[in-house]
Amino acid sequence: MIRPHRSQPLWYAFILHRLSGIGLALFLPLHFYLLGLALGDSADFDAALQWTEQPLVKAAEFGLVFLLSVHLFGGLRLLVLEFFAWTAAQKTLAAAAAGLSFFVACGFLLRAI
Repeated sequence: MIRPHRSQPLWYAFILHRLSGIGLALFLPLHFYLLGLALGDSADFDAALQWTEQPLVKAAEFGLVFLLSVHLFGGLRLLVLEFFAWTAAQKTLAAAAAGLSFFVACGFLLRAI
């Protein structure tokens, strides 16, 4: 069964927004665990901070910032859909939001390296 709406760019924007939300939700327990280490034993927290200096963790931080910015811009896109009239330019805005998210994440990665 062919679903023509799933070939539209805004469908991909919806999927990207949904997946970024799931990714951020999966990250939260790790974040809360590290915050808990900061409140507890400082040696464990220092070891966790040293672990974050690995290149793979830096790449994961890039991914996290990308997910965060994609989710932010996707949410703004949804607000525009709710409060303003539909225009064909929204496809362009959705693509621009994804591109801007990528550049924000790249800027964070360059600062982290």
